[in-house]
Amino acid sequence: MHSRSQQWRCIRRMSTSRAYKPNKLTIGIRQEDPERIWERRAPITPDDVHHLITTKNVDVQIQPCDRRVFPVHDYVQAGAELSESLSASHIVLGIKEIPIQQLSTLKSPVLRPGLVKLKLPRTHFMFSHTAKGQPYNMPLLSQFINPSLEGLTFPTLVDYEYLTNEKGARTVGFGWFAGVAGVLESLSSMAHAHLELGIASPFLYTPRPHTLPTLERLRATLREIGTWIANDGTPTRLGPFVIGVTGSGQVARGCISMLSELPIQYVNVADLHALVKDPETDLHKIYLVHAKPEDYLVNVDGKPYDRTHYYESPQSYRSKFHETVAPYLTLFLNGTGWSPGFPRLMTTQQLSTALQKAQKLGGARFTNIGDISCDPAGGLEFMTQVATLSEPFYKYRPKGLPANLPSVQMMTVDILPTAIPLDASKHFSNAMLPYLESLIHTYKMSSPGPLAQALNRATIASKGKLTSKHDWLLPQVIDVQRGKHIKGSRQSATAPAVQSKDAATNEEKTSPFLGSGMVAGPAVELIAKRRDVSLVIASNSIVELQRVAGDYLDVKYQVIDIANQDEVAQLIRETDVVISLLPTNFHVPIAEQCITHQKHLVTASYISPEMHELNSSAQAADVLLLNEIGLDPGIDHCSAVDLLDRIKSEGKTVKSFISFCGGLPAPEVEEVPLRYKFSWRPAGVLMAALNGAIYKLNHAERNIAPDELLKSHFQTVPVTSQFDLEGIPNRNSMVYQEAYALPSSIRTLLRGTLRYPGFSETMQGFKDLGLLGISEKFTLKNWSSLISQACDVAAEGQANTYNIERAKSLELSEPALDALEWLGLKSMPYYLSDGIRMPPLPKDPLTPLEHFAYLLANKLRYEPGEKDMVVLHHEIIAQGRKEGDKEEVYQSSLVTYGTPHASAMARTVGIPVAIAALAVVDGRVEMRGVIGPTHPSICSPVLDGLAEVGLGMKEKHIIMQQGTDTIEDVLIKKRGEAKRE
Repeated sequence: MHSRSQQWRCIRRMSTSRAYKPNKLTIGIRQEDPERIWERRAPITPDDVHHLITTKNVDVQIQPCDRRVFPVHDYVQAGAELSESLSASHIVLGIKEIPIQQLSTLKSPVLRPGLVKLKLPRTHFMFSHTAKGQPYNMPLLSQFINPSLEGLTFPTLVDYEYLTNEKGARTVGFGWFAGVAGVLESLSSMAHAHLELGIASPFLYTPRPHTLPTLERLRATLREIGTWIANDGTPTRLGPFVIGVTGSGQVARGCISMLSELPIQYVNVADLHALVKDPETDLHKIYLVHAKPEDYLVNVDGKPYDRTHYYESPQSYRSKFHETVAPYLTLFLNGTGWSPGFPRLMTTQQLSTALQKAQKLGGARFTNIGDISCDPAGGLEFMTQVATLSEPFYKYRPKGLPANLPSVQMMTVDILPTAIPLDASKHFSNAMLPYLESLIHTYKMSSPGPLAQALNRATIASKGKLTSKHDWLLPQVIDVQRGKHIKGSRQSATAPAVQSKDAATNEEKTSPFLGSGMVAGPAVELIAKRRDVSLVIASNSIVELQRVAGDYLDVKYQVIDIANQDEVAQLIRETDVVISLLPTNFHVPIAEQCITHQKHLVTASYISPEMHELNSSAQAADVLLLNEIGLDPGIDHCSAVDLLDRIKSEGKTVKSFISFCGGLPAPEVEEVPLRYKFSWRPAGVLMAALNGAIYKLNHAERNIAPDELLKSHFQTVPVTSQFDLEGIPNRNSMVYQEAYALPSSIRTLLRGTLRYPGFSETMQGFKDLGLLGISEKFTLKNWSSLISQACDVAAEGQANTYNIERAKSLELSEPALDALEWLGLKSMPYYLSDGIRMPPLPKDPLTPLEHFAYLLANKLRYEPGEKDMVVLHHEIIAQGRKEGDKEEVYQSSLVTYGTPHASAMARTVGIPVAIAALAVVDGRVEMRGVIGPTHPSICSPVLDGLAEVGLGMKEKHIIMQQGTDTIEDVLIKKRGEAKRE
């Protein structure tokens, strides 16, 4: 057997003996900076190299490196050419910044494939860390810039960080792997610290991420530790084991994903004190608190955290993390970022305060920190030292800390993903391959490849010039080239990560807000805090307008007739982005006006067939018509797509998708007919009972006719153990097979509406009486004649007496009869009870449904002090592709209640509308045409914004075992089937 050096010499002789063809398109894989001794990741795998060579007819050069996770021999076997120099490479791939000395040999143009005399500029891919103006990398950026000349042959710089898909979401990166590796390094560091205290915890056996070859091996080992803890518990001296996580991006998601291998129980910040102090707390669990900004940021004037105001006036906020969260944590994993001008998560002085409080609680609390964000002197002011994988942790002790208080063990490695180089590189290469293929097409064909636009968005510099969105960096580049550059540290950047609202734009933008109904308040409140957005609320009710406009000094309102197209056109003509919470039937005419005047539109309504027909016109006019961005539809789509994307990214196949959502009175509200009260338009609730439904359950597609919808409800939908609920299939669930990119083989696909038990039966009685009729209008004589007149319309003008008899013969259920009596519609001569207070009669002719909705709005309104509730729940069942993989259940849920200021329905409909509208106002949504919120450029900021106002989804992951109950199983049994197939 040859030694490694002998193999290396053999490879070198084999590869250098082949003549290189200079006019063939060539990709170069460069060696990483030798000073980065732990950098083992590769930008492309040997398998993908082989794919490119055999299918794209390219050459691949690779520089020697014995640290790379894939041996050089694997690349040579795949067809690559080993070469000390990459001088013939058109496309140069690396992970981190290229050393300037190495770049100097790779700046000159190269021969165009097939044409020897014509030269083309090279393209360099890397994480350049230049786009935010990082001073320490301005010399690197200056190598790509030649402002005094055309610079047509200067190389192009493409930064992986800015590669996005057409929906605006990042497609290439390692953040998730940083979170995963950070958990393992931090647990290992903590176990070492506990050992110094004389405590051997199960985490002493935590593998450091670089010690096992694959992520699955790491997970399996941590899973064994989790089993140990579940059986034997954690050390008594440490008390309840509490892990805290901050952040809402890929880093935090990676942390939570890896921690899921442990026996985790999620807890809220408000529960920490009682949890830690309770001597009966179960030590066979690991308690995880995911702290959000609203948990620890407060306004200096005592008001609670408000995200919009926070970014507008960060100086008005302070962090109380050191009081409300830190003292209770056994281990803290920091995954949140920080920018100058914003309050730090914790100052050095606050660290001392936290340690004092933590010592009183016992259990060596807040003595272990894993700063995965690794921002020196940033969010954690006292974190000033970046560690390496060779020495991943160190002790920190604030100056002046009393001798009786402990030091803090800090894990601060800044290259965590490279500790899992195999899985991270495979993930990265798979994501990069389409971009490489597109660029190969561009070089060969001299025409844009399929992903040319995405590559352009990620380009920092080209042809000697900065691209337009980065041209603000030119003064710093010129300073470097003139010798005026002052070297900066890696912690600073001249471009603020978050702009204040005054700085967000130089021009005030105007948005008309159409509608002032039940859900408008929270949306108006959020938008009104943007001083660069002039908000004009418009509707036909001066009373509602004045209520919604409230005390906002900068909010204007205008009474208009929404049905008058001229008035609407005049309002739209003078604005930038139109926001509408009007009834659905108004949206198509408004959308047509927006197309005519080239204004964007944001609504919460479903995309109707008529709206969908406007797609081509909207695209041609460069107009966005964004729909379905409320609760249902809206938050349900965003959260479902987010979870599905993560499941699919793990290579799993979705077997079942079930989603239910509903707005209801809180359980403590006094029961009324339908067990329902109205927090939004009553007519909308009644209209929903007239729809049909299509869904798939246990491989059988069900097509429910409108007349059968309420009769076909699910009597039990076990989304929570706190109260009973029934479910009604919601429209055509099958359209989401394509929208969510679900497999055609999926056995169950169902979206539904949640109601308290008895709703469907009672509503069916109302429907049988003709109270949901929409075909003809009539003037109501008196409330005692509502059912009689509705029956008359339903029977197409037959004798009134006949209709009364027909109504009596329906054999309505007892709840329906009780409801009619409660509503004041059940007595003779026909259904009017003495002493029951009724609302004034509508003046205009209305349909039976509109009359009935008017009555219900009066009779079933929320009384002062009563709260509503929103329940949203997804159940996704997926399975890995390996033989023997068990099915896994993913649950994502939101249960939220109304506040004294706004209903839960108003918040969950209005806030996502506002967040999305502001994203459109700020130009952050590039999509055009008629779309829903499933594009990450929309749903990502919406989900992040919702999480920060306490409306984030709670997730749970279960491996299916015998006896595992799922919603799918319950629904199948209720339909009379023995079991799912």
